[in-house]
Amino acid sequence: MADKSLNKSELVAEVAKKTGASQTAVAAVVDAFFAVVSESVAAGVKVTIPGWVSFEQTARAARTGRNPQTGATIEIPASKSVKVSAGSKLKAAVK
Repeated sequence: MADKSLNKSELVAEVAKKTGASQTAVAAVVDAFFAVVSESVAAGVKVTIPGWVSFEQTARAARTGRNPQTGATIEIPASKSVKVSAGSKLKAAVK
C-alpha cells in the first residue's frame, strides 16, 4: 500500500541535492518539462522517455450511458484523455 508520497517541492529538493543545482534551477526545469509534455500531448504528439514513461493522447467516442440515480439514458459526448504508461526500467525498479 502506498502510504508515502513525494510532492513537487520534495522532488525538486531531492533532485537539487543529487545534482548540486539550486532548487530554483531544478524547479524551472521541472516546470519546463511538464509544460513541454502537456503542450505536446495536447497537440497529439506522443512523448516517450524510453524505459521510463510515455504520455499520449487518447480519444473516447461518444456513447450512451445511464444516470445511476434516476436510471435515465444520457448521451456522453466524445472526449480526449491522456494515457500514461510506465516503461521497463520503472517497472523493474518497483519489483
